[in-house]
Amino acid sequence: MTFSLDLSGKTAIVTGANTGLGQAIAVALAQAGAAIVAVGRSSMEETERLCRDTGAAFHAVQADLSSLEPIERIVSEAASVSGRIDILVNNAGIIRRADAIAFTEKDWDDVMNVNLKSTFFLSQAVARTMLADEGGGKIINIASLLSFQGGIRIPSYTASKSGLAGLTRLLACEWAAKGINVNAIAPGYFVTNNTEALRNDPKRSSEILGRIPAGRWGDPTDLGGAAVFLASPAANYIHGVVLPVDGGWLAR
Repeated sequence: MTFSLDLSGKTAIVTGANTGLGQAIAVALAQAGAAIVAVGRSSMEETERLCRDTGAAFHAVQADLSSLEPIERIVSEAASVSGRIDILVNNAGIIRRADAIAFTEKDWDDVMNVNLKSTFFLSQAVARTMLADEGGGKIINIASLLSFQGGIRIPSYTASKSGLAGLTRLLACEWAAKGINVNAIAPGYFVTNNTEALRNDPKRSSEILGRIPAGRWGDPTDLGGAAVFLASPAANYIHGVVLPVDGGWLAR
C-alpha cells in the first residue's frame, strides 16, 4: 500500500492567509501542488508571490470574516478557480486581552464571530459543495493550546478555541462517512502578530520559552507539514483529531 502527500489538482481555501500562520500554510499547500484561494482582510501580495514562486495557481479574496456576509462570495470565487473546493483551512482568528473581571461584551463578540461563528458557517458552505458532487474533501481548523488549557486574560479566545476543538469533533462525526475529513491543528507559541505582546514582555517570554522542550518559539513554517499531511490522501482515515504542533509544550 502506498500513500501520497501530493495535492496536485486540488484547490485549497486558506483564511487569514495574508500573514503569519495562514500565509505559511498557504505556501506549504502550494508547494505540495494545490491551487490556493487566499482569504484575508489586507493585502495578500506577499502570499501571492510566495505561492506563485512554487508554480501554484493563486486567487485572492478580500474578505472580513467578522460577519457572515462574505461567505457565499468566498465559496463562489473558490469554486470558479478549478471547478470544486477540495480543502478548507479555517485559520482566520483574532484575540483580545483583558482581565476576565473587566472583559467587555464587544471583545467577547468580536472574537467569537471570527474564531467560531464564521468558521462554522464557512465550513458548512464548503461542505455543501463537497457533498453535492460526493467528492469528499478535507477541512482543517486552526485550534490552539487554549483548546486544552485555560490561559489568562484571554477569555473569549480560550472559549472560542475550546469550542473549535469540540466543533471539529462534531463535524467529523457527522461528515466522516460522507468522505469529508474534519481535523484541527493546535499551534503552540509561534512568532505571529497574536503573540507580539507576549514576546515583548521579557518575563512572560522567558516563562514561555522555559516550558517549551524545543527551546524556541515556533516559526510559521513549522506548521506547513502538519497542514499538508491532514490535507492529503495520507490522512484519509483520520477524523476529529486536534493535533498539537507545539514544540513539546503539552508533553511538559
